[in-house]
Amino acid sequence: MNDAGDGSGMDEVFKALSDPSRRSLLDSLNLRNGQTLSELCTGLEMARQSVSKHLAVLEGANLVTTVRRGREKLHFVNAEPINAMADRWINHYDRPRAEALADLKTALEHHPMTTSTTSSQATEFVYTTYIKTTPEQLWQALTDPAFTVRYWGVQLTSDWKVGSTITWEYKGVTMADPEQTVLVADVNRRLAYTWHTITPEFGALIGSNAEEVAALAAERRSSVTFEIEPTGELVKLTVTHGGFDLGSTILPGISEGWPTILASLKTLLETGAPLAFD
Repeated sequence: MNDAGDGSGMDEVFKALSDPSRRSLLDSLNLRNGQTLSELCTGLEMARQSVSKHLAVLEGANLVTTVRRGREKLHFVNAEPINAMADRWINHYDRPRAEALADLKTALEHHPMTTSTTSSQATEFVYTTYIKTTPEQLWQALTDPAFTVRYWGVQLTSDWKVGSTITWEYKGVTMADPEQTVLVADVNRRLAYTWHTITPEFGALIGSNAEEVAALAAERRSSVTFEIEPTGELVKLTVTHGGFDLGSTILPGISEGWPTILASLKTLLETGAPLAFD
């Protein structure tokens, strides 16, 4: 897989998107992410082998990423290549205008206007990106608070041993809780930890009222996993944030936030400077 940020990577993306059958598969995953091959074959007038070949093309273009769950192989839409194209050709100041026009088009064509079915039916977020770095540098960027604060704005403090706690600091708010723990710490290969507690102080920081904070805090605690895999001069990073209940009110914000954070991480490691965002 070529980096989607260069011309050859984008050629693969455009070629993959040119086929209506592959676009149909992406539409299916957009409606319900995390489907098996058998589930994706349902309702399609294609042989299983043909669906498998189309999925291989989409995966090769990084438009689809896969996660193993026991014997099952689940397929997820990966937004990274589309975000890369938008970052390349749409000025950051123009993106809100483009998004507003897209929302207006959707509102005019589909009545009544509803929220995305993806957010209401999904229980996890999966995102894959390719970074020109080393596994060692990427691991440091994920675990060193001096790094995390640069591309994320969050300082994560821990000894990064399984079972150890993690202290989160974000814009002057500290979140420390015995349930904020390291789940997996396979150095330079795999890292997983539970998400931070939703505290009243954090709720005030994001502009939520007491009722909203209580609803967020009542949700099941999620966890995030980082899979690090060297591929030539690049490192493949797959982020899976899961453990949400159907209809989670936290998951949409998570799904919106991670692509920006990971784009900033990629830029920091490749250029030495993170993306500038609030």
